[in-house]
Amino acid sequence: MKSLRLLVRAANCLLPWPLKRRVLVRCFGYRLSPTARIGIAWIFPGHLEMLADSSIDHFCVAIHLDRILLDRDSHIGRGNWITGLSTKAPSRHFRHLPQRSSSLQLGESAWVAKNHHLDCSDTITIGPFTTVAGYGSQFLTHSIDLQHNRQHCAPIHIGAYCFVGTRVVVLGGSVLPSHSVLGACSLLNRPHLEPWCLYAGQPAVRRKAIDQAAAYFRRSDGFVA
Repeated sequence: MKSLRLLVRAANCLLPWPLKRRVLVRCFGYRLSPTARIGIAWIFPGHLEMLADSSIDHFCVAIHLDRILLDRDSHIGRGNWITGLSTKAPSRHFRHLPQRSSSLQLGESAWVAKNHHLDCSDTITIGPFTTVAGYGSQFLTHSIDLQHNRQHCAPIHIGAYCFVGTRVVVLGGSVLPSHSVLGACSLLNRPHLEPWCLYAGQPAVRRKAIDQAAAYFRRSDGFVA
C-alpha cells in the first residue's frame, strides 16, 4: 500500500495542472482554487489550501508537515525545501508542546523566492505583501534544548510588507515586525517589536528607521516591477 501511494504521488507530480489539481482535490482532499497552480514539485503536506492565483513553482519539496496555506496571489518560487514534523507522526519529539502546529502560512501577495529552506516543525507565518528574497535563507523553528536534553521548537512570525534579504538565518521564536527589512546575511534570533526599521547583523539589531513613504510599503499589487 505504501509503495502504491508513492507511485500515485510520483505520477501525479508529472501530470498537467488540470489533471494534477483534480487528483489532489479528489484523492488527497486538498482545497485548490482553479486559478492556483503547482509545477513539477513534491507537495504533500497533511492539508494544502491554495487560494486564487497562488502558486508553487517547479522542484519544490513540502513533506512531513500538517498544513500549508497560501492566500490569494501568494507564491513559492523554484527549488524551495519545506519540511517539518507532523503532529500526527509517531515521534517522541515535541511531546512537551501539545499545542504545536507544523504549518506554513503565506499571506496575500507574499513571495518566497528560490532555493530557501523552511523548517516548519512549528508554524512559520509570512505576512501579506512580504518578500523573502534572494537565495539560500534558512528558517529554523526547531533546535536542541540543552537544559532539558530534548528537541524544542517555537513559531516564526514575519509581518506584513517586510523585505527579507538573501542568505539570512531566522530561528524559532523570532519576530520581524511589519514594514521592516532584514538585511542580507543577518541572523534573526529573537522577537523585535518596532516597525518601520532596518534590522541587520549577527545577531540582527535595529540599525535605522525606514522611509515610510517608500513605494514598496504602499503596494496594493504584489508584483514588484
